Amino acid sequence: MAQAPDDAVDRLYGLPREEFIGERDALAKQLRADGRRDEAAAVKALPKPTVAAWAANQAVRSQKRAARDLWKTGDALSAAQDAVLAGKGSGAKLREASERERAAVETLVDAARGLLGASGGDLSETTIERVRETLHAGAIDADAREEVAAGRAVRERSPQGLFGADPFAIPAPKRPAKTEPEPKAKPERKTKSEPARKAKRDDGKADDAAARKREREEAAQRKRDDAEARKRERQEAAARKAAADRVDRAQRALEQAQERTAKAAERLAEAQAGEGEAADALDAARAELDALERG
Repeated sequence: MAQAPDDAVDRLYGLPREEFIGERDALAKQLRADGRRDEAAAVKALPKPTVAAWAANQAVRSQKRAARDLWKTGDALSAAQDAVLAGKGSGAKLREASERERAAVETLVDAARGLLGASGGDLSETTIERVRETLHAGAIDADAREEVAAGRAVRERSPQGLFGADPFAIPAPKRPAKTEPEPKAKPERKTKSEPARKAKRDDGKADDAAARKREREEAAQRKRDDAEARKRERQEAAARKAAADRVDRAQRALEQAQERTAKAAERLAEAQAGEGEAADALDAARAELDALERG
């Protein structure tokens, strides 16, 4: 079956919810009149979004900056979860990433609550919680990201995976026991052929092989880093020893110079003393010679 025109689909999911069916059917009728029967059938099959899905769609469409922040914090949370599973992360970092993502979700939940109130929609805690889960799923689940980010979710989504419910999040209010049922989109029948199952197995094997390759590369890199660190330590130790040797040699040379200076000073003092004695003897001899000459 042909795909529905993308711009037309985008416009339909941006409409007020009560206008969806009428505008969808009118578009399908026009496509049939234009001879585009396959596209008309694809448009006619488009499901009307549930109340929670519609609110999430409009919040994402109207709050683009907040939506970008949600995708960014969702990616960070997924990375923190992967790090924990790989044994390389910490609970503190996971908790911090979870809190940032939850804050981004709540910004869009507040916007959705305002949009529902303005349109006269359901503002029950059940609906708000479904909006919250849909946005959270769009943030961390690759399956849900595409349609939630495009503002084309047709039903509420729940986060999947080991950490999908965010173990560090504050529990949301419990849902009432009975609520007015919302229209549900008919579930699509999914069948997998043997080639598809085989392709999935092959993809799984390829992922495992890629993971093992990354582990080997990381181990080799750690080994190289350790060797480089040991080499630097040896070089630094050798440099410290050489510097210490130079200091020792300089100290010894200084002590020897000081010793030689002291000995020279002693010899100078002795020479000066001898010079004084010689001068005294010379004076005495002269005096005696003068006395003899006069006598």
